[in-house]
Amino acid sequence: MNISASATRMAHRFRGFLPVVIDVETGGFDCERHALLEIAAVCVRMDEEGFLHPEPVVSTHVEAFAGSELDPRSLEITGIDPDHPLRGAVPEKEALEFMFRPVRTSMRANDCQRAILVGHNAAFDLGFLNAAIRRTAHKRSPFHPFSCFDTVTLAGLAYGQTVLSRAVEASGKPWDAREAHSAVYDAERTADLFCAVVNRWREMELGWRHQHPEIG
Repeated sequence: MNISASATRMAHRFRGFLPVVIDVETGGFDCERHALLEIAAVCVRMDEEGFLHPEPVVSTHVEAFAGSELDPRSLEITGIDPDHPLRGAVPEKEALEFMFRPVRTSMRANDCQRAILVGHNAAFDLGFLNAAIRRTAHKRSPFHPFSCFDTVTLAGLAYGQTVLSRAVEASGKPWDAREAHSAVYDAERTADLFCAVVNRWREMELGWRHQHPEIG
């Protein structure tokens, strides 16, 4: 298989990792007790100039696992009705396989050995992802089990903002509060934010090289 120059740069840029933005919506804050209800993923690609761009989002609704708890306060925030007949939720193991397939495809296309989760407060999303992997005894997760990129930290460095809505707006992107707290919308905006921070660094790198051509 021919690997493009941009794909090779992606692998080199993140030490063989493919950044994949993940957002989950849940029935609470405890990944062992509370249900995973929605999950969305956005892979990123690198162009010939070394700038990142988000790919289309992939998402699914998830059935609450047997014995899980649902905190009414969390459901009020997300607006999720776990029993809605048109929700189209699937069991956790099926949801994981559905999400992992495009991630593996993107890993191969970008010559990466592992995916790394990108999230806003990434430990929360990674905790729920890992808990679902354990519950379903999933053996082939493409994600690193504990390393992640947190856009809270990145946005605090780049823009002085840590709240997702404010960080997205500081990056020059719009924010619609009416769409927030859905896995799809939050994953898309987090992907925009991650790409904006990395691309800002790339712009500074190119500017520095332009000013110091003797270094290359």
